[in-house]
Amino acid sequence: MRQRIVRSFLVIFLLTALAAAQDVASFEKRITVKKLPNGLTVLICERPEAPVFSFFTIVDAGSAQDPMRATGLAHMFEHMAFKGTDKIGTTNYAAEKPLLAKVEVTYAAYIAERDKEVGRDDAKLKQLEKAWKDAIAEADKYVKSNEFSKIVEQNGGEDVNASTNYDSTNYEYSLPENRLELWAYLESERFLHPVLREFYKERDVVIEERRLRTDSNPIGRLLEQFTSAAFAAHPYHRPTIGWMSDLNTFSATDAQEFYDKYYVPSNMVVAVAGDVKAAQALPILEKYFARLPARPHPDEATTTEPPQNSERRVVLKEKSQPLYLEGYHRPDYRTKDDAVYDAITDLMSEGRTSRLFRALVRDKKIAAFSAGFTGLPGNKYPHLFAFYAFPLPGHTPQEVGDAIHVEIERLKKEDISDDELKMIKTRTKANLIRGLAENQGLAQQLAFYQTRYGDWRELFRSVDRIDKVTKADIRRVANEIFVDTNRTVGLIETVGGGQGGAQDSDSGSGSSGSASRDDSDQRTANQGGAQ
Repeated sequence: MRQRIVRSFLVIFLLTALAAAQDVASFEKRITVKKLPNGLTVLICERPEAPVFSFFTIVDAGSAQDPMRATGLAHMFEHMAFKGTDKIGTTNYAAEKPLLAKVEVTYAAYIAERDKEVGRDDAKLKQLEKAWKDAIAEADKYVKSNEFSKIVEQNGGEDVNASTNYDSTNYEYSLPENRLELWAYLESERFLHPVLREFYKERDVVIEERRLRTDSNPIGRLLEQFTSAAFAAHPYHRPTIGWMSDLNTFSATDAQEFYDKYYVPSNMVVAVAGDVKAAQALPILEKYFARLPARPHPDEATTTEPPQNSERRVVLKEKSQPLYLEGYHRPDYRTKDDAVYDAITDLMSEGRTSRLFRALVRDKKIAAFSAGFTGLPGNKYPHLFAFYAFPLPGHTPQEVGDAIHVEIERLKKEDISDDELKMIKTRTKANLIRGLAENQGLAQQLAFYQTRYGDWRELFRSVDRIDKVTKADIRRVANEIFVDTNRTVGLIETVGGGQGGAQDSDSGSGSSGSASRDDSDQRTANQGGAQ
């Protein structure tokens, strides 16, 4: 007992000490932010703990910005950002360039014939397809595959990664501190002179990614149909990976137009964290990233999702494990109640003491895992607060759904306890500290808050906002949002000898965006393609 008290005291002491070192004042001494003349924002955080640095680049455009008939284009360009430039990835760009242009001309002719509703000439279509593929083969003779990633890897780069979600496209990796200028050149160069080589080969990779993650995956199919049902008007109803017909149609020309519109300096934030000195690093970042030409900021207006007036349901009957999922429309991240939704997420889903885990997994023993989270499928625009559960064998999706509703009604009718509210606020501070423990996480967080709020300090103010959440706030928001007419339900019902087995309880997550990550692409340096 004495040892347990001592351990608890040490944990509290360490958290307090770390919190003191991680407050906004201490970071203000180490962070330099500058908006370049072209509109791009760079952020440098000095952290000389090891001779390495990490970066995180956010382009404030994701699949919500995909054009009609070209869903998946944001994700596709993310793949293209690894294909090199006019200097990287080619043996002779002067010879390659006209051949890439020829590929686009022949592809446009092929698509025009393929998509004729009346009078399509199949013999001509075959000829046009052959001409297009022959043009690709000619252009490919000059390609040095994966050269960009190889350069990074050969210079000590690690954790080369990229992801596309509904709200943004993100790029990151880490390098030794003496490779800062090389990184600045590479990262700026791929957005200054991108060359969309091997486009149709990479498009086939994305098509296979869709087949793997969505078409052949019951949960992927449910998420896609669930999101499409929940958002009738807003672009969140589009899948990040793209609809198959669009994947089989859009071109490198379309991707170039997407890049021209959204990959503009004023739409980008680059954060660097690690063993860098702002006095030496800032001139390097200015030298390279200021080369990107200023262009008009893209129009971010989207269709507003109208209020939902009745429950919507999506039911899939699959030979697979059952699943219950439901979501409620909520305002975007700028709402004054955003911290309240975060508090509810923590209360319902954080760890084995969370309400849903205790009720459905531990006590009733009807689910392998259950959680609730905000941020489905994104959070930049009005989105969903979702709940889900994986039923155990012998229990149905609706049974776990009813159990979730019991916990929701508790939120609406009863104040949470003092201990629960205190624990929410303590965990929020602890999670902030953990999120800043590594350079990568720090760069990501700083870039995200700088992008969304225009000020990285909002990362720390988010803790202050949680501190101000009251029991009454939680009851009020629960009663405003968690109502039947605002609900979309998705079910996977096991049929035809499906396993229906329990999912490992660690496979779910209560973190925001855990579901939307299904559509993001995680790439490592030695792959050059989608996992």
